[in-house]
Amino acid sequence: SDRPARPSGGRPARSYDDRPQRRSQDDRPARSFEGRPAHSDRPQRRFDDRPVRDERPARAAEDRPRRSFGDRPGRSFDEGSARSYDQRPRRTEGRPARSFDDRPRRSSDDRPRRTDGPGRSDWKAAPKAHDPNVDVVHERLEAQSVVAAAVEGQGFGDLGLGQNIVKALAELGAPSPFPIQAATVPSILEGRDVLARGRTGSGKTIAFGAPLVENVLRAQAGTKREFGRAPRALIMAPTRELALQIDRTVQPIARSVGLFTTQIYGGVPQARQVGALKKGVDIIIGTPGRIEDLVNQGKLDLSQVEIAVLDEADHMCELGFVEPVQRILRRTAPHSQKLLFSATLDREVAALVDEFLRDPAVYEVAGETQDSGTIDHRVFVIDHRDKGEMLTSLVDRDGKTLVFARTRAYAEMLAEAFEDAGIAAVALHGDLNQARRTRNLQRLTDGKVQVLVATDVAARGIHVDDIDLVVQADAPDEFKTYLHRSGRTGRAGRRGTVVTLITRQRRRRMTELLGRAEIDAPFDEVSIGDDLIEEVAGRQLADVTG
Repeated sequence: SDRPARPSGGRPARSYDDRPQRRSQDDRPARSFEGRPAHSDRPQRRFDDRPVRDERPARAAEDRPRRSFGDRPGRSFDEGSARSYDQRPRRTEGRPARSFDDRPRRSSDDRPRRTDGPGRSDWKAAPKAHDPNVDVVHERLEAQSVVAAAVEGQGFGDLGLGQNIVKALAELGAPSPFPIQAATVPSILEGRDVLARGRTGSGKTIAFGAPLVENVLRAQAGTKREFGRAPRALIMAPTRELALQIDRTVQPIARSVGLFTTQIYGGVPQARQVGALKKGVDIIIGTPGRIEDLVNQGKLDLSQVEIAVLDEADHMCELGFVEPVQRILRRTAPHSQKLLFSATLDREVAALVDEFLRDPAVYEVAGETQDSGTIDHRVFVIDHRDKGEMLTSLVDRDGKTLVFARTRAYAEMLAEAFEDAGIAAVALHGDLNQARRTRNLQRLTDGKVQVLVATDVAARGIHVDDIDLVVQADAPDEFKTYLHRSGRTGRAGRRGTVVTLITRQRRRRMTELLGRAEIDAPFDEVSIGDDLIEEVAGRQLADVTG
């Protein structure tokens, strides 16, 4: 080795003579036990103090007198007279006959008149068990229905929107209003609070986005736009994807009149968002979590917000955002305008309606049942062993397909299985960072992939108009989840199909779920290679090409 050898004489020898040698064992004094007291110093114990057991008096059984059972006289049952039941007077004797004429006749007018609508305690109560579809909010607040035929021939300009906004809407592909838009825009422009219900894909974003921009523009008329100004409008969504999708629609409308928007959501560094707020914005679009964080940090001022919007209000409540939303809305300007839009409005949003909406205008589109004519609903009853191969057969097509999975792990597994089968697919779930989620969704929008496998929470932000097939690999547990899933297809008047895969054991539960969702869907026993699978994929392909 490279290390030189140690010379044997380099270290001095160890000497054991440094310690002084003990000369004798007598150097240490001997141990002595004489200092310890002897055991004999303790007095001896005596056992003679206790009397001998024999000195106790013996117990004699003869001291107690012998018991005699003849001392008690015998019991006789003949001493009392026999009981007679005939001695009691009859009940009718001496009692006057009852007269029913003494009571005054009851008049139905004595009861106070019942009000037409239920009280506040009534609409807060849970819906009746026999009617699971009761819409508590709409039961309390009478909704104004809008018939689709009533808005034919109307334009956005007829609703009160400015020409620049009308032009921007036309560029977005909305030359004329949908029923929900025609219903809500005039009321929003008047400054009223609005509670609107419309099927997913019915155009709710434009319904609140266009009049919101118009109202902010009118409020700023004649004032100089200052650097670092506080926002005047706030739009909240339950997920980041939905917030970004709303911004893609609202931003061009706002830019057409010189207003600025910014997105505030979690999952990304807040430096860029704080920088935009310092420059000054007019409309904020974001999620409640990050919005409240910036408010608590003192970097976001909501005191000048005159219009606040809640999109997907029911899902906001399901995710536990009720209290953060309440705290945020309380920080807005007093008597600010509140708009609630959602596909379903039930008792979960009753607390928000009760606290924040003042005499709201309530709208829903007449005849717009969830069993929409643009969507074909089907349920495939399959063997669980065939599920993977059947999913691959369904998504192997040219049109865009959205597959719903219950868990993030299953979504990733399906996406990898589709890729292995030669089908371009990506996953969308909460474990992905925001950049990758945005990129995967954009790949579907651009047509670079044909299949997107998503979980329910992540799919809330999917607004791709040309998805024509939705496959539910895992059946939903709630009817509202089914409605939101199926709303990803059949948008803007296009055709679409929703296929749900279930096993035979789940058939009864699925029937109840569809009944609550007011959807009529046939149940088909399907196995690998059946023509029905090819029919679904082939018909979708024909719709796309046609």
